[in-house]
Amino acid sequence: MIWTLLLYIFRYIWINIALGFFIVCLTLIVGELFLVIRGCVVRGLKISAVMACMGVATMSHADNLLDEVSQTQSEQPHWVTPLITVTPRLEQEFRIDYVHDELPGGSHLNSYGNNKGLELIIPQANVEVALNLPAYMQHQESSKSNGYADSSALIKYRIVSANEEQGNYILTAFMAGSFPTGSAGVSNNAQIYTPTIAAGKGYGPFDIQSTLSYSMPASDEKRIGHQTVWNTAVQMHVAQHFWPELEYNMTHYTDGANDGKTQGFVTTGIVTKWPIKNRLAAVVGLGYQEPVTSFHTYSHALVATARLAF
Repeated sequence: MIWTLLLYIFRYIWINIALGFFIVCLTLIVGELFLVIRGCVVRGLKISAVMACMGVATMSHADNLLDEVSQTQSEQPHWVTPLITVTPRLEQEFRIDYVHDELPGGSHLNSYGNNKGLELIIPQANVEVALNLPAYMQHQESSKSNGYADSSALIKYRIVSANEEQGNYILTAFMAGSFPTGSAGVSNNAQIYTPTIAAGKGYGPFDIQSTLSYSMPASDEKRIGHQTVWNTAVQMHVAQHFWPELEYNMTHYTDGANDGKTQGFVTTGIVTKWPIKNRLAAVVGLGYQEPVTSFHTYSHALVATARLAF
């Protein structure tokens, strides 16, 4: 009884922290926009002049903001984001993934987008906000429901970091949330909050990035269950543009249909990064997942990613 009570208290605290994170980040974004508008209005300009001023001020502010983002990123390691493991680094990019799962019995599931999207850095706060596009889930079997997954968002707070010259490490806290906006038969029909701790360390051309998370449904916990997820990626930087990698992806289920079970996968892949101009760069990657535990919810998976960093 006491452990159940403590668990409920823990979940209540984390859910409120999640909401607090979202509110703080939205406040920072609105504050940045307010400063741009105020810089025009306080000069006593007419409406037409204000609009012109806003355009100039916005361009200037955008340039300054990108410079601040570059400064923020210069204070952390310059690795690339792995295929599966969410990097502890702060990133600014648009990302879209594709995942092809082979399910038990030989059927297939395609995830178009894989719940990735726009990632933006708020430099003064060492915060990243990710607004993800709902993935489109397509089953091979006609009896399975197809449609859009739930919408989701992620907030990162970089606790401490050092670039390659200062120690080559990073420690970050995440808070993710998914919201029941998906299609019938695909949606979880409940809000789910997922606190995460992430860390990374570099050793010459090698780096290790790892995350540990715990999902907490806001309702219907017995049906949805909880997932403790541990992802770790080891990468090697070679030939300037290439990061071959090996990942271990483990999920332990509590409650729900898979209560008490654990699955593990090894992902072998490569990520490449190609600078275009200034901050703009194209990042593409490809990987293959294989199970290493007797229990697994899918048999194999092909993972592809495409990102535009800016």
